[in-house]
Amino acid sequence: MFSTKDDFESFTVHIEDDFDLEKIADSGQCFRVKKFADGFYRFITGNQAVYIRRERDGAYCVSCAKDAWEKVWRDYFDLSRNYRAIRKKAGDRNPFVDRALEEGTGIRVLRQNTWEMLITFIISQRKNIPAISKAVETLSKHYGKKMETRYETLYTFPTPEELRHATAEELKACGLGYRTPYVMDAAQKVSAGCLDLKAIAAYEDQELFEALQEVHGVGKKVANCICLFGYGRTSRVPVDVWIARAIQTECDGENIFEDFGEYAGIIQQYIFYYERNRN
Repeated sequence: MFSTKDDFESFTVHIEDDFDLEKIADSGQCFRVKKFADGFYRFITGNQAVYIRRERDGAYCVSCAKDAWEKVWRDYFDLSRNYRAIRKKAGDRNPFVDRALEEGTGIRVLRQNTWEMLITFIISQRKNIPAISKAVETLSKHYGKKMETRYETLYTFPTPEELRHATAEELKACGLGYRTPYVMDAAQKVSAGCLDLKAIAAYEDQELFEALQEVHGVGKKVANCICLFGYGRTSRVPVDVWIARAIQTECDGENIFEDFGEYAGIIQQYIFYYERNRN
């Protein structure tokens, strides 16, 4: 299934749970979102694109390929999970967490393509979000496939096979810098079947976490990002500078995430959003 401009149709969907497009786009987990002047947000995953805008409370105008909303985007936006209930359950334990939950209301942890998450979060190391987005778009334009929608020309994120023959010089020119050999190693391992991203989806959390670190340049933080945003392992907590700072300055150095069990990664996302935006 590949989106073309003739596939796009517009319709209304109803989402009664927490769902804030601006906060989702600004939550540091997806790097190919674009906001248009008319209020639409565009998201891309694999060879699919969706354009979505809030019309009124709980009602959203959606434009995407026929059947794609049910088959692709409901899972992508994690709409089978009740985030309002998660916030309620997590509340009243820690005043700092309560503030983060309130400020971040509307965030959802997206279920993204595992290959794209592997490469994107390798690229993300020591880069700010605009720089990550620029590198990802440049890679897509150079190595992905052209995709026409009603609104614009896009490029799919390159497959392992499309990236494996790229030279180091070509990848560095896309803004990858010292991460170039890491991306090359990932493309080689996945395209050769040494790392089967579908097969490891059956692993337990810790085993999955360790398998991902077999790729050169994938450390604990990146592996946890892939677990959380690619494989939906919501107990995994990526610790970056924002989360580390919150633990030290707001939680007296205590790892509060252990209290939230299977939803620790979701609570982490509220705190990440809150910390980054208030600073």
